[in-house]
Amino acid sequence: MALSVLYIGGTGQISLPCVEASLAAGHDVTILNRNRSAAALPKGVKTLVGDMNDNPYGQLGGTHFDVVAQFRLYTPDQMKRDISTFTGKTGQYVFISSASVYEKPVRDYMMTERTKLENKYWQYSRDKIACELLLRDQDKLAYTIVRPSHTVRTHMPIQIGDPGAAIRRMIAGKAVIVAGDGSSLWTLTRSVDVATPLVRLLGNSAALNDDFHITTDRPFTWRQIHEAIARGFGAAAVHAPVPTANLVRFNKEWEGPLLGDKTWSALYDNAKVKRVAGAFEASQDIDEILRDSIMHAKQRLKSPAPPESDEDRLIDKIIAAQDSLAP
Repeated sequence: MALSVLYIGGTGQISLPCVEASLAAGHDVTILNRNRSAAALPKGVKTLVGDMNDNPYGQLGGTHFDVVAQFRLYTPDQMKRDISTFTGKTGQYVFISSASVYEKPVRDYMMTERTKLENKYWQYSRDKIACELLLRDQDKLAYTIVRPSHTVRTHMPIQIGDPGAAIRRMIAGKAVIVAGDGSSLWTLTRSVDVATPLVRLLGNSAALNDDFHITTDRPFTWRQIHEAIARGFGAAAVHAPVPTANLVRFNKEWEGPLLGDKTWSALYDNAKVKRVAGAFEASQDIDEILRDSIMHAKQRLKSPAPPESDEDRLIDKIIAAQDSLAP
């Protein structure tokens, strides 16, 4: 069944492949964003321009959409605005949350949608939880919550620090940091593999007023991820293991992304979304998963290297401090 779908975002890491998959499914697709991305939109997509910090919905008027997919919402105030705006104007509101909302460290080996929602370390995740609760606490706007984990398309997954700087370190033979010993398990999913089941949730009555995470079924250690990235650049990954607590002492801003997410092993049971959206195959080959990210990173590296950053100097300082403790 063809649906009218409004994507708020539409050119981002996950949303662009979803737009493409929606068009392939025969849906009538409109996107609303700031029109600042250089991403090429597929033919047939209608575009509305608006800044989420202003009043982007004024130009929608009384337009009704079968589905509104919100990829650009991060705070409870934004959620309150959306609930008010889209109640009565859509049959399904899809909120893109985050798998970082699950309690860390996890109490069970595999995370399911029943895993407790709590993040003591990261405000970003707590805000996503608060947004989810606002949706659950109302009954006038039918919703679906989707929680992607770490997705890759144009971005590069590095555990600590700026990805571009980490790649240049690898190419130069310098060490990159891993939290702990780098053996915690992490789940990377291609955006295109998230898009397939996500689009099947659109207009799906079994998905209404429910939540789903969508990931690949195979995790990798951070050492394996860094090694695959280095391999893509013809380099070797030299790792400097540092306890997470020490990293946070050096840089408090790392507390959320590390203690609230990347330090812990993260494995997901996708049985629920497969029951509702149907079976799907997400790549489990680390080189295939990273192929597009490496391609885009190589394009970016053609630009002149920026001056050494404060963060890069801090990483050298941390590694030197850790090396000084070696027996």
